[in-house]
Parts: sequence; C-alpha cells; structure tokens
Amino acid sequence: MDALAQYRRQREGVDEAQVFLELAEEGDAEALGELRDTVEQVEAELAALELKQLLGGEHDAGNAIVEIHPGAGGLEAQDWAEMLLRMYLRWCERRGYRTELLEHQPGEGAGLKSATFTVEGAYAYGYLKAEAGVHRLVRISPFDANARRQTSFASVLVLPDIEDEIQIDIRDEDLRVDTYRSSGAGGQHVNKTDSAVRLTHLPTGIVVACQNERSQHKNKSMAMKILKARLYELERQRQDEKMAELTKGKKEIGFGHQIRSYVLHPYRMVKDHRTGTEVGNADAVLDGEIDAFIDAYLRSQMGAEKGAAAPAAS
Repeated sequence: MDALAQYRRQREGVDEAQVFLELAEEGDAEALGELRDTVEQVEAELAALELKQLLGGEHDAGNAIVEIHPGAGGLEAQDWAEMLLRMYLRWCERRGYRTELLEHQPGEGAGLKSATFTVEGAYAYGYLKAEAGVHRLVRISPFDANARRQTSFASVLVLPDIEDEIQIDIRDEDLRVDTYRSSGAGGQHVNKTDSAVRLTHLPTGIVVACQNERSQHKNKSMAMKILKARLYELERQRQDEKMAELTKGKKEIGFGHQIRSYVLHPYRMVKDHRTGTEVGNADAVLDGEIDAFIDAYLRSQMGAEKGAAAPAAS
C-alpha cells in the first residue's frame, strides 16, 4: 500500500470515528462500542505508518543477512544461540518474510557454533538492524545436574543485502578460500563432496562460510556476497565511530555490553537496555514476538537524530 492510499485509509477511519462519536453523544450505546474499535484501529494503523517512516535509511527497505554466534560458555551459549535463531525465524514467519539458512555449524552436544541466514521482504533490514548486538540469557541450566543459574551471551550481526549496487574491490591475494564437506543436513550429495566454502579476508580477519547450496560455485558466490556485506558494514561502523567521537556519543560494542537481557529465573522478563522496554511474557518473545523492542528502538533512534540535529544552546 503506497503512502497516498495509507493516508486515505487513515482519513476514512477518522471520519468514521467522528460519525460514531456524534451518534454516541446522542445516546446510541452500540455506537460507543464502534467508536472504541475504530479509534483503536486508527491508532494501530497510524503507529505502523509512523514506524515505516522511521525506516528511511539507505538500505532499510531491502533484504537482510543475519549472523548468530555464541559467546564463551560451551553448551549453554551454543544452546542460547540456537534459541535466538528460532526466535528470529519465527518472527520472520509471522511477518511473511522468506528466509534461507546459508550456514549452520552444529555445536558439540547441543545448540550451534554459528548460523547465517538471509531474510527477504519489505524493510527486512530496516527492522532487523534493531537486533544487532549482544543478547544475554539468564536461566536455570538444563545441562547442569545441580540446577544452577547460568548466564549466557550470544551476538547477532545484521547486514544489508547490498546485492551488486555497491562496488567493493577484494584483491585475490587478500582472500583465502577453503572448501570442506557440509556438516549439516543437506542431502547425500552435499555431504559426500567438498561443496561447502569458507572465505577468509586476510587484512581484516573476517571469515564467512556457506554450505547450503549443492554447488561449490554457488556457495562461493553466496559467501562472497556475505563478505562484501561484512566489509561494507565494517566501513560503515568506522564512519559511525568517527562521527560518535565528534559528538562525544561513542558506544562500545561487544560482549559484556548487551543490548537485551532475557531473564527466565528467578522471574521471567525480557528487557531492552537501550530503550528500557520490558515484556513480561518471555515465552512469547522467544517465540518471535519482538516487535515491541524493534518499535521502541527505531523510535529512540529517531529521537536521538532529532536531538543531534538541534542547535546547541548558547
């Protein structure tokens, strides 16, 4: 639905509410109920429209590439990383986005060592960029016979799927290419041939892998695409850090600086530390209901931009 059609829908909703208000003032009890429903619908649609207007970044309207990596902690962290993967896949499913798992390295005993997947759909990157950072889980460990409380970390990296619109030159001498057999499910052909590809960018140390396709050529092509997105994101972060230093608003990124905590014991609560947003239904969040956090983050970013743009007081 384009902006004009959305405006017309909002205008019709407001007009309907006005009619129901007049009828309610005349004593029509049913009109009062219709008024409440109409106002709620208009407010919800307006909030969604406002949120979409916040997604005006260069790549916000496009697709996304998501990487998940467990922190230190063995089984606990690997299991937490897999829980996050499921959470995001469920969120994508709810929104009707198409996902493709490009790389999945199973953990030793449970969970995963790393996972990479693509998300295709309108504004996929614009929404998912709110999830980039370190996620912290607090729970009673299912792997501890003494049922002790355990804290685990996992990092989420969200990249724009830049396709070929941005030219990033990668010299052959800066690239190491390794092939290996796929370790995940993918059919007999995948597991019997060295079709999986791992690329190492020597100057930066960035490593990407793809094992989803049957063809080594296709896996290399997809891995190269991810590498270019990683290099683009690295340069963008460098520029952001320079700007942050100028505005004295630099933020550290890394383990120990979590953006969100998921507490399952001794109480159940998910809290985003950037916005203060809290949700008590932790199970629903882990099942993909993360829109409240995304909404709050995007709105906070808009507020920060407005604050940075305001002239300093004399």
